Parts: sequence; structure tokens; C-alpha cells
Amino acid sequence: MKRGDEYVESLRTLRMKVYAFGERITNLVDDPLFRPHVNAARMTYDLAYDPVGEDLVTATSHLTKKKINRFTHIHHSAGDLVRKVKMLRMIARRTGTCFQRCVGFDGLNALYSVTYEMDQELGTEYHQRFVNYLLYVQENDLMLAGSMTDPKGDRSLKPHQQADPDLYVHVVRQNEKGIWLRGAKAHQTGIVNSHEMLVMPTTAMGEEDKDYAVACAIPVDAPGITHIFGRQTNDERKRGEIDQGNALFGIVGGEALTVLEDVFVPWERVFMCGEYRFAGLLVERFASYHRQNYGGCKGGVSDIIIGATTTMAEYNGVEKASHIRDKIAEMIHLTESLYAGSIACSAEGYATSSGAYFVDPLLANVTKQNVTRFIYEICRLSHDVAGGLIATLPSEQDLRHPEVGPYVDKYFRGAAGVSSEDRIRIARLIENMTGGTALAESMHGAGSPQAQRVMILRQANLAHKKTWARKLAGIKS
Repeated sequence: MKRGDEYVESLRTLRMKVYAFGERITNLVDDPLFRPHVNAARMTYDLAYDPVGEDLVTATSHLTKKKINRFTHIHHSAGDLVRKVKMLRMIARRTGTCFQRCVGFDGLNALYSVTYEMDQELGTEYHQRFVNYLLYVQENDLMLAGSMTDPKGDRSLKPHQQADPDLYVHVVRQNEKGIWLRGAKAHQTGIVNSHEMLVMPTTAMGEEDKDYAVACAIPVDAPGITHIFGRQTNDERKRGEIDQGNALFGIVGGEALTVLEDVFVPWERVFMCGEYRFAGLLVERFASYHRQNYGGCKGGVSDIIIGATTTMAEYNGVEKASHIRDKIAEMIHLTESLYAGSIACSAEGYATSSGAYFVDPLLANVTKQNVTRFIYEICRLSHDVAGGLIATLPSEQDLRHPEVGPYVDKYFRGAAGVSSEDRIRIARLIENMTGGTALAESMHGAGSPQAQRVMILRQANLAHKKTWARKLAGIKS
């Protein structure tokens, strides 16, 4: 297993093509725009050697029986699924943000079971290829970016119907050595500080879309790959400290648009190529695993928001007011409801034919659907308690300014014994954790709310519910 400093140094060996704000970035590790995201991901490595986190962040490989980082593990019990959620909440409490490694983790687990089932039905050899790749990932403790989301273009059209065929990643040619891909993957969390990307289809497909039914592993710095880093709410504040809110670990996960221009992938790294009937299954497996996470990671992030809100109430001198206590109690209730959903879908997990365990998909989708609502309410209550200064504070430069700094210090004091700077710091943390990019990720991460509602209807078994109702009503038919 890598240690945190080894992970950071491994990134220096990559030769990625990354652009941000119209410039090519040559030192990702040390650039203030990227370093917080590197620090957050590093926590997934450091905690594997920390007595506090070791039990949750490590596991035993079912392939080698060696101790490995859990982020490279294949779940083989409901206990594994539960420990995953507990791990995510623990790490989120320490970072207050996305630590980015979950998407690749979920991609590994989805591909493990789906490649097995493909081989069983079709007689292909994808599963053994994937197991060989998994061994490589475990032995080198790699961070993977799960690359599922395509730009999609006109959402009313299928992949093969798009005016521009590159709006979904697709195979443009192949020979005895491998395949070549073209297209792009959007909203790629943590990809600029990952080692590899796991390409997966983004939707169920028909025969006409078979060129788009592709799954494979590619180094993030492979020839033909360009990463265009996305903007975030606080990215213009990265040169300072206080105004960032969470300067050490950042806000959300550092997403990028990743463009593939005729990228070559050797066959040993290809895990689906044209088997369109399994594209939908892979999407559902991945999405359910990923939606399982949100009560864990968002529960941990919400713990920080609750702590910051309670602190701000104290700094404002209103912590004993009954309406303040009631609002904080509601924030706690919503947070624990999210966590309960993640634990429930994990505890109800079951074995697939490959031996790997899968979450209860209905409960996983309900959990993520709740995230799209509860996080907004948690943030609204935080804004209510904190007050308007979270939206109108002068900058850190003004606080430090020799002429106007004393005014900022004087007029932003709160309760006795609390410095203006401390009050400003906690306000900035609330501002950055409860607005902009962070909220959008809660809504659309792991799929939009409508995607979960489709799955909820599909998994709810309405036919059985109607049967039970008719029986109780005395209806014979």
C-alpha cells in the first residue's frame, strides 16, 4: 500500500496534458488550483497507516490474501459494504470535501461482476482480463477515475443518432493489438490527480450503438488525452487562505472534461467491446454502488456543516435560543437519515454470481434521491443560523490591510472572547461548503434526481404491491 507522500510523488511522474483558465498546467501537484484536491485524495492513503482509520481503510484481497487499501477492494460481504460507508463518513469528517477515490472504486466493483456474467453468457474472456488488471491496481495501490458520464449532446437522441458521433465515447477502429477511442468524458472527479481512468458506457444501448458499448482502462497521461479543468465556486480565491473556507482540502472534487482523440487501448485492458446488451447492466451496477456512498460522504460533510453552524451560533451569541437549537436538531436529523439509507442499502446487500456483493439498488437510489433534497435543507438551515455575513464579508486582503483592516476587525466582532478573524474563518467555511459547486454536486453527482426516480420505479416491484393491496381489499382477480 502507498503512503500519502508516496501517492503525491507518484503524481509527479505523470505527463498529463491539463489546461485550466486558458493555460497548460505543468506542475499539478504544487499548483494552488489543484493542491487541495491532491491533499484530500492523499487522506485515503494516509489513513491506511493511521491506527484510527486503518481498520476501515484497509481490507484483505480475495485474490492475493494481502492487506490492501479498501479503495482497491472487491466487496465480498454485506459487512464490506457497511465498512465502505463508515469509511467514507470518517474520511469526509477529516476533509470536509470530496476525496475523489470513490468513483473508480465503484467502477472496479461494477466491472468485476458484470465481466463475470458476460463471460458466463457469451464465452468471452473479459473477466480474467479484468482480474489481471485488478491485481495490478491492488499491487500498485492506484487511484482510478471512474469515467462514465459522456457529454450526451441532444438527450432525446441515442448515441448513434447524434449529429456529432464523438458526443459519446466510441470505438473508431480496432485490430489484433487493440482498439482506438474517440470522444470525451465530462465531470471527471479527481481525474487530474488519478493514475488511471476506467472508461464505461453511460447508458443502456441497442445494437446500433454497439460501437459505444465499451469499457476499458487507460492511463490518464496516455497519448491523445487532454484534460480541461472545470471552474469551481472559490477558484479565484486559491491564492489566499481564509477566503477559500477549506484551504487545505478544497471544495468538492476537482472535476474536468477529458477529451480522447484516437486513444489506443491494448486488448488486455479492454473489458467490453460491442456487447451492447450488458451496457445497461454495467450502468445500473455502477450507479447503485455510487449512490450507496452519498449518505456516508455527505453525512461526513454535513457533520462539518453542523459543527460550523453550531460554532457560528456561539460566535453570534445565540446558541441558547430555542429556535437555533431546533434548527440544529433538524440538521442532525436529516444527516443521520442520509447515513441510515447508506447503511441500510449496504446491510441488505447480496452476492452476485461472481461472488462479489452488490447493494440493494432500491435503497441505494432512495438514499441518493434524499441527498438531492436533504443537503439543500441542511444548507438552508445553516444559512438561516449563520446570518447574512456569509454572503457579504470583505476579503482576507481587506482584513489584513493597514488602513481598512481595523474597521473589518472592529465591526465583525461577535460574542465576547471571540476574535473577528475566527468568526470570519468559520463564516467562510460555511459559505464555501453550502453554495455553488458543492450544492450542484449533491444534486447531479451519481446521476440527476430523475435517474434515481426511474430506478426507484423499476426496483419497487409495483406488481407485488398491487397484489397485496387487492388481497387485503378482498378483490379476487
